[in-house]
Amino acid sequence: MHNCLSKFIQRKSRRVCVSLVRTYREISSASVDELWQKVVDIADVSWHPLLKSTNVPYGLVPKPGLIYQAVTRLSPIPIRIFVERVNPRELLSIRILAIPGIEERIIYKVESTVCGTCLSYSVTLKGWLSPIIWLLSRPYADRVARALVDAVEETALKAVSRKRKSLKDGCFDF
Repeated sequence: MHNCLSKFIQRKSRRVCVSLVRTYREISSASVDELWQKVVDIADVSWHPLLKSTNVPYGLVPKPGLIYQAVTRLSPIPIRIFVERVNPRELLSIRILAIPGIEERIIYKVESTVCGTCLSYSVTLKGWLSPIIWLLSRPYADRVARALVDAVEETALKAVSRKRKSLKDGCFDF
């Protein structure tokens, strides 16, 4: 019995369990509220370099336990996304359920700093397929935080330019 148990333990220890963790940080001139609104707007993924569309209705606020589908730019096969944790104006944690053999967790974190608003985007891949998936998704993951910040700042810039135009059209035009 002891010999059989030790062989079982040795076999279990031979399993390959690879874990890849990567965090990206970007500083933005936008406020925490503006960045947070873009993060939790899970229906609008037009800024996301990897996601093409979701099946979420506009205006739905993510809450823990929400499961929705998204289509990636790499393949037309939908993936399932599970919202794990939400701390308003601070943290959004989701888990991607794409294929067996891979577990992907993504955390968006928004913080106010002296230099501006800091956005952290963390990707954790676990499973025996994670090195292959990482090779395919890394070029896109490298751009997510910057794309989100750019989208928020572009929206803010458009709002400011609209306000300037409306001031020019005042009653003091001669």
